[in-house]
Amino acid sequence: MERNAVNREIPSRIDGYGSTDGRLFEGAFARKPSGYRAGAKIRAAIPNGSSKLSGSVKEAVMASGLKSGMTISFHHHLRNGDYIVNSVIQACSELGIGDLTIFPTALFDVHKAIIPHIKSGVVSRIMGSDNGAIGRLVSEGGLDSPVVLRSHGGRPRAVISGDVHIDVAFIAAPMVDRMGNISGRSGKSACGSIGYAFTDAQYADVVVAVTDNLHGYPISPISIPGIYVDLIAETESIGDPAGIVSGTTRVTRDPMRLLIAKYASRLIESSPYFMDGISFQTGAGGIPLAVTAFMKEAMKRRDIRGSFGLGGITGFFVDLMKEGLLQKLLDVQSFDLDAVSSIESDPNHIEISADWYANPWNCGAAVNMLDIVVLGATEVDVNFNANVNTEADGMLLHGIGGHQDTAAGAKLSIIAQPLLRGRIPCVVDRVHTITTPGEVIDAVVTEFGVTINPRRKDLLNAWSDFTYARDIPLVSIDELAERAGRMSGPMEPIRAADRVVAVVEWRDGTVIDTVRQLEK
Repeated sequence: MERNAVNREIPSRIDGYGSTDGRLFEGAFARKPSGYRAGAKIRAAIPNGSSKLSGSVKEAVMASGLKSGMTISFHHHLRNGDYIVNSVIQACSELGIGDLTIFPTALFDVHKAIIPHIKSGVVSRIMGSDNGAIGRLVSEGGLDSPVVLRSHGGRPRAVISGDVHIDVAFIAAPMVDRMGNISGRSGKSACGSIGYAFTDAQYADVVVAVTDNLHGYPISPISIPGIYVDLIAETESIGDPAGIVSGTTRVTRDPMRLLIAKYASRLIESSPYFMDGISFQTGAGGIPLAVTAFMKEAMKRRDIRGSFGLGGITGFFVDLMKEGLLQKLLDVQSFDLDAVSSIESDPNHIEISADWYANPWNCGAAVNMLDIVVLGATEVDVNFNANVNTEADGMLLHGIGGHQDTAAGAKLSIIAQPLLRGRIPCVVDRVHTITTPGEVIDAVVTEFGVTINPRRKDLLNAWSDFTYARDIPLVSIDELAERAGRMSGPMEPIRAADRVVAVVEWRDGTVIDTVRQLEK
């Protein structure tokens, strides 16, 4: 065991993951890139008159050359409405293909259909976010190898640097032409941006576009050009667009949570970044979305015009742009159907890849242009470390998303959340899992007021000069943890075994923490 920079004990070797020597987290900005980008496979031109059409999903799996032991990838732009992961894994099972590593950007409850295929050995390893049922399975030791959790920026970094090699990428494609040009903007299963699939298309050995909407050549506009696509599979439906909108993409109506959102908006307004040209990302949770609404009021009141909104784009950001409060939207994932409609029709609503969005190892990551980000967490500790992966019982139920990337990139990163959820404290002495280190979290906002990281003396000074500050308590993180503990009462300790079931990587590929198997 060795301790990393956030004082977590990490095994020197993790079964199913490998050696951690030289890969322990040393700090948010400590590890620097070196070397060259990984190479992609050279593809021959398709002769005139030839076709990339391969028939069904099962026929495409056969035509791709997929074999047992390989790595396959998927994107999650259809979120809980996706059908492609299940159909591909089912096809692999029928073809006798097993021991697969799946490399999805995220799995949701809709993907619980693959659990029997995990138990039967069709799927032996997962590198990607696990929400819901599959996370529970992992927590209980149902997967032989540990899940590897990466941020939205850490994932393309892993591919481009050669940490992960994709044998076959399966891209759920809402619209495709016969040469494989892909768009997510149109069709019965339109999902808007397909930014998470760009890197997979560029670096996988074989790329399969799976579509329910085949068009004549060429379609327009094109998101992923057919130069990267080897095969096209047709299916009745790639998914249900209604599944794009989940419980995490709706604005809260709870008065307490609205108060938290108002306090967070006031903190932003007090900061030196609240001026013309402000850029921000406010996440997809109920509270962060409510912050957007309060910021809109403040921008109008003070005649502020922003430059761009970033990340997973919602209808609230679309409205800000329509009203002239934002000039551009940089969209890596369209979070609701209003955003899907907007990206189809408005040239100022720009589709970007996950690499462009958040990869720490490129020279133009959009997160580094952010002024403000508002995020959630399951818990924060007295050192401002944030946990977004595990719940209070230690269950692995959530992925990282862009949490690490935006917190590290933005000038002001805010965690906005209640002090308690039910009777579970959200500010604690020590988080169960460190997802994002406290060095990149600038403030925590709860219903009890604003808490600013002591590192940020500039923010503390700005708050003290702010007109509205006198009406909002300024509290320390230790006060919050003490109050939360007093309100919740003693908590049962989490009983975890020694076996590592998930590795949490920092966005640069170092190990920031691990998740242990829960004892029954």
